[in-house]
Amino acid sequence: MNTILSPTADPKQSLRDIAFDLPGRFAIARWAPIPLRLILGFGFMQHGFAKLSKGPDALAAILHALAVPAPHFMAWVTILTELLGGLAILLGAFVSLVSLPMAALLLVAIFTVHLPYGFSSIKLMAVTAAGAQFGPPGYECDLLYLACLAALVLGGPGPLAIDGLLRKNKRTLKDKRHHDWSAS
Repeated sequence: MNTILSPTADPKQSLRDIAFDLPGRFAIARWAPIPLRLILGFGFMQHGFAKLSKGPDALAAILHALAVPAPHFMAWVTILTELLGGLAILLGAFVSLVSLPMAALLLVAIFTVHLPYGFSSIKLMAVTAAGAQFGPPGYECDLLYLACLAALVLGGPGPLAIDGLLRKNKRTLKDKRHHDWSAS
């Protein structure tokens, strides 16, 4: 059997094995979703706290200027989605469910605010005695957040996630019911 470390191994096959089976080779790969959850959850919660600290009326005024219907209601929906959705992602709870409204917020942000400013989120305009001066952010970070949400939905939230505990409990209950039914 050829392995990557074998002197007789086919180098092309070894490279393919490394490139396409990396997660299968390293047990640590199953932990990859955790940094995504931590960064994404914390990021959303931070944005929600920032909006809440400025007051929902400030966000409602922005939403009104963007012609968003029911701006006060949507301000609260946005803040709660960011806070509760961020917490859920952080904990790995209901990831597929909370990802939908979170993705919707990101898409709305892209198309109503960030798109005219291009891709880059960091636009260094000048460095003055007061510090760095930046231009308006583009949609880069929104796309990164969307990619993280997609990775968590498609690949799962990983270990130490509430979703895993719920799935395990559901499986245990199902097995117990099946066992009770077949025993009678």
